[in-house]
Formats: sequence, structure tokens, C-alpha cells
Amino acid sequence: MTSRELTGFLPLDDRHGTDAQWSRRLSDMAWRIGFGAIGWPWLLASLSGGRKADKRALLDDLGLAHDALPHLGSWKADVGFLRHIVREIARLRPAHVVELGAGASSLVAARALQLHGGGQLHSFDQHGGFVDATRQWLSDHGLSVDIRHAPLTQDSGDWPGRWYALDGVPEQIDLIIIDGPPWSVHPLVRGAADSLFARLSPQGVVLLDDAARPGERMVARRWRQRWPHIDFRLVKDGTKGTLVGRRRDISVPVANDNDRGRTWRHIQRAAGIAALIGAGWIARGELGEFPQVAQASSFLDEAAASRRAGLLRQAMASQVESATLNPQEIEAATGIVLPDLPRDWRITDVQLFPTSDSPAIAMSLETPRGEHLSFFADRAETPAEAKPLIERRAADVVAYWEVGTMAYALTGQAAPARIMELAGSVAPAG
Repeated sequence: MTSRELTGFLPLDDRHGTDAQWSRRLSDMAWRIGFGAIGWPWLLASLSGGRKADKRALLDDLGLAHDALPHLGSWKADVGFLRHIVREIARLRPAHVVELGAGASSLVAARALQLHGGGQLHSFDQHGGFVDATRQWLSDHGLSVDIRHAPLTQDSGDWPGRWYALDGVPEQIDLIIIDGPPWSVHPLVRGAADSLFARLSPQGVVLLDDAARPGERMVARRWRQRWPHIDFRLVKDGTKGTLVGRRRDISVPVANDNDRGRTWRHIQRAAGIAALIGAGWIARGELGEFPQVAQASSFLDEAAASRRAGLLRQAMASQVESATLNPQEIEAATGIVLPDLPRDWRITDVQLFPTSDSPAIAMSLETPRGEHLSFFADRAETPAEAKPLIERRAADVVAYWEVGTMAYALTGQAAPARIMELAGSVAPAG
């Protein structure tokens, strides 16, 4: 199982399930046909597993040979998702990682654990022969993994499709990696992974692959309703998108049995709407958090809050300011990429600023004209423009834009035209 050994275009066939009810089979088939008609652009985009250069860089970071991974894409994880796995393991140093759907992600997760804390990977896959082959493959790389055959024989009371027959799941999980079952079982089948969310440790993380697809977006919407103590964010890097969920505090699902029935009816109704307007989404080339309208309000609120905090800190003699900027250190520690600032701008303060899921960067700046600005950088949550847009927060004018997976905001009390001019000297589309 290296890049010299081609893997199939489609996931392995699974015919041994115990579900013999033809009505359910026909229902699941109808869902697959409907979502296949809507989701084919995302399925087509997933054929690419990412740039070869990015794959080589990932393997270099892990100390693995360049042919250690099979060809990525299609039903397999792409480089973007594998990067998320490595990043979270390096940050969390987890004791227990649970993986649903074995393969390339198993090698990457096991090696990352070996490098960062030595935790245990518990991997489950529905194909017994594939489990045996993957176990041997990992052993050949000197990696020990608790990988088990978990056939799709279980029914979830909350979600359609067949689910894994799981055993040996740890009582407390620090990271859940969801890359199975395949959508061909049912477009919403991965929603049943939330049966493990109650086991998430404090600050635990959920990673869902293929998160840009319509089915996974519907799953994410329901998860947000049922698990309000987990902050879910769609990250549009890689070729298929990743949903990152970070636990904040101890809580329980908000949905009771009646709520579940109501929510499921809403999902069915939403699926009908999706079938009607799917062509419109495809033409737009953009699908928001289904059916949530994209907006940047929370990001702008955080940017405004960071400016207030910065002004308060500068006014307090007891608060220490740091004018030292090290973009490489910031990127390595937080994943935040900072743009180049004009050389004649003076940096007066650089601070980490806590947000709902991860630290952001807040900076205080001064222009040659003596204008005091605040610059805020965080990971992008909702689609925005590469060209700066203008908003107001109280007396402040905020220009905000995105570059790739990053979101930026420049805030000050100058006229909007002047703030736009200043932002244009930082934003690439300015």
C-alpha cells in the first residue's frame, strides 16, 4: 500500500450487511440518486487528492518516504484532511484517537502520534480483509495500531444507513477522525458518529472528511443543534473540505426524542428543497452551511473586541505590550498566516486573542500619519471576498477580507475611504 500500488476509484463493495428490508434499500438508493445528482461537482473535485508537492512536504514532516502513501483522492483522504490530523495531534498530544474508516489516514495519524506524545490510535473499518492488510502495512512502518473489523450491521436511532458494530472504544476520546462509512451507504450516514461525542475529553476535537459535500453539510447543521458545546467550523482547504469541531465544556445533546423526530422531518424537507435548487447552487459554485446563509458577523465582532482589548491594554501601566512580530513562530504555533505589512507601519503590540475555537492574532499598528489601527487575523469561517469589504462597529470602521483559509480585518476610526486605502496596501486584491 504505497503510491506504487494503485487503489480503486470506488470504495470497496460491502454486500455482507444484515439489512434485508427492500423498502429501506430502495429508500437509501433514492437518497443516493438524489444527492448524486446534486453533489456530483463535489465528487468530481474530490478526485484530486491534492498537489504532489504538498503530499511530499507532509511526508517529509512525518519523516516518511515519499512513496509511503497510496495515491490520494476519490474515496481516500486528501492532503488537506491529513494535514488537519497531524496539526491536531501535534497540538493536543492525545492519549486516545478514534478513527472511523481506515487507510491513508491511519498511517498519518499513527506516525503523528509516534512523534507527538505516543498516544493510541483505535481504528475501525467495515472490510475485514482491508483491516488485515492495513494492520500489516502499518506494522511494516514500525507502527502499532488497535485496528478492528467493524462491519456495518448496526442501526442508529437518529440517522439513516447502516452503522459500524463498534467494540473496544475508549471511554474518553481526545480526537475523533471520521472518514467513513462511504456516502454510497447513505449521504447522511456519517452523522451517526455523534454517538461518540459524549466521550470527547475537555478540549477534544472532531474531524469530518468530505465536509463540503451537501450530505455532510446537513450532518454538520444537525450536529450544531444537538451539540451546542462543540464549535463546528467548515475549513475549505484541501479538495473536499474539513469540518473541525472543538469541545468547549461539559454538556449533553439538546435534542430529546421528540426533537429528534422533528429534526429528522426538517432534514427530509431540506433534502427535497436541495433537490429542487441544487442546480442553482451548482451554477453559483458555492454552497453555504446548509441551509445557513454565509455571513461574517462573528468574525467582525471578534475583531472589534480585540481592538477594545488592545486599547485597554495600552492604557494600563500594569499590562505588558509586545512589539516583537515573528510570523514564522505564529504560523508554527497557531496555523495563522500573516500578510506582509507596509514597512513604514510601526507595530506597537502583538498578542494572542482567544476565540471560540482557537487563538487568533491581534496587533496594534501606527501609520506614518499617526493613525492608530488594529489588525486581526483568524481562520476563515464563512466565505468572504478577497477584495476588502467595509463594516462598522460602533465608532470604528472595519475592512475585512480573506486569503485562502485565512480571514483578516483592519480597524480604525478614520473615514471609510481611508480605511479601504490602508487595507488595500495589505490585501492582495486591494
